[in-house]
Amino acid sequence: MPELRMPSLGADMEHGKVVEWLVKPGDYIHKGDLVAAVDTDKTVMDIESFQEGVVAEFLVDIGDTVDVGTPIARITATPAELPPPLTSGTISPNARSPLTAEEPTPAHRSAGSGPAEHGAKVPPPVRHLAHTLGVDVGRISGSGPGGEVVRADVERAAAASVTKAPSALEVVAEAPAAPAAETHRVRSSPLARRLAAELGVDLHEVTGTGPGGAVTEDDVLSAVPPRGRAPKERSPKEPGAEKPAEAPPSETPQPEARPEPMAEASGRKQPTAAGGKAESLRQAIGALMSRSKKEIPHYYLSTTLDLAAAMAWMQVANQQRPVSSRLVPSALLLKATAIAAKEVPDMNGFFTKGAFQPSSSVHLGVAVALRHGGLVAPALHDADTLSLDQLMDQLRDLVSRARAGRLQRAEMADPTLTVTNLGDLGVESVYGVIYPPQVAMVGFGKVLEQPWAHNGMLGIRHAAIATLSADHRVSDGLRGGRFLARIDELLQAPESL
Repeated sequence: MPELRMPSLGADMEHGKVVEWLVKPGDYIHKGDLVAAVDTDKTVMDIESFQEGVVAEFLVDIGDTVDVGTPIARITATPAELPPPLTSGTISPNARSPLTAEEPTPAHRSAGSGPAEHGAKVPPPVRHLAHTLGVDVGRISGSGPGGEVVRADVERAAAASVTKAPSALEVVAEAPAAPAAETHRVRSSPLARRLAAELGVDLHEVTGTGPGGAVTEDDVLSAVPPRGRAPKERSPKEPGAEKPAEAPPSETPQPEARPEPMAEASGRKQPTAAGGKAESLRQAIGALMSRSKKEIPHYYLSTTLDLAAAMAWMQVANQQRPVSSRLVPSALLLKATAIAAKEVPDMNGFFTKGAFQPSSSVHLGVAVALRHGGLVAPALHDADTLSLDQLMDQLRDLVSRARAGRLQRAEMADPTLTVTNLGDLGVESVYGVIYPPQVAMVGFGKVLEQPWAHNGMLGIRHAAIATLSADHRVSDGLRGGRFLARIDELLQAPESL
């Protein structure tokens, strides 16, 4: 019977922890559907299925940490192969609820339980968003190309469902006799739920600011009581409150202790959950960079890019765009880098098993600083083929999901070249350390106005320093210099990017 195994989500990943299952036993899943959220030393990432079938059973529990390659779930080809306890409750993708021939029960309205009823395409990230927000994609009219369901469609449906009263069928189908506090699931990300559990925050008491009112990591941190504030005591009239026992005059009843974001123990500060995660991430990055410097013979090059033409073209282009769609210099720099990497393949690929393996695709890893420290470098897939507008949209989405801990396996496992840009922090140049098994890293500094001599005339131009860290086992200064020169050439004709 096929098994779903803990995947490798990076060259340095040795184990992962399952923090949420996005499907349940009996669900029919397609190849590419998101099935679980996994916590690595770096971030929380969604993993997808590489096969189609029915989820038979989970082999690990939420919170279990297992090595890469360990089976975590069993997948069957058909519902008939499910174990006896699950057979009666299994629903195939085209099966109907016994309650009605036309209406599936809410228990099976999950984003991963089958295709949309109207046959429209639903990409896996959108399917997962619908699952998180409790939206039935089969009832959404897609506004994308060819009727494709997009994120905006799901978010609109989630917002509309907040005020919509449940139908009679939904009321009948609800599981009975469970308290409201237990049956109501708060919309939240796995990272927010894990953080809430570690900090002792009740998600039912947190106001969500995410899509459709979902609770985010920042909402949880904002709900943590300040140091020294005692929790609110219940009134004797409130349900469940008990009359406190009388204490001797010399003693004062102490309120129930709640977890503090920072506590003292043995004279040393204990880090918060977020701080602990950041420390773990720092250690993982440090170990990988130490390995990189020991194994990879780095060489470094730098050049100053002439951005006069690029900045002038971008300013004109942005005047015709709404504020939310305007380009930033990073988009032009990333696109030029991707095209140059395609033309100079010595910078784009992996060094494994003692040999270089060039990549036919340019998956550009973009270094993203996380809110609580550390960084990750998820990939913009096929960046050389994206238009500038597409690249900007994907870049915004990638950064927001990276900081929310919602990255996917492929985005972390297959970057072929990484770019780091510290210009927003005022840094003028940065020399990165290669992320193995990649063979190069590109760095961009701040875009500055500086004196520039051209054809015997001195003037002021926009410029930025570009650096290259490359693997001497694969290339040399000649190839590296050609790569940087090509980036500069492409930026002189920004309209063609």
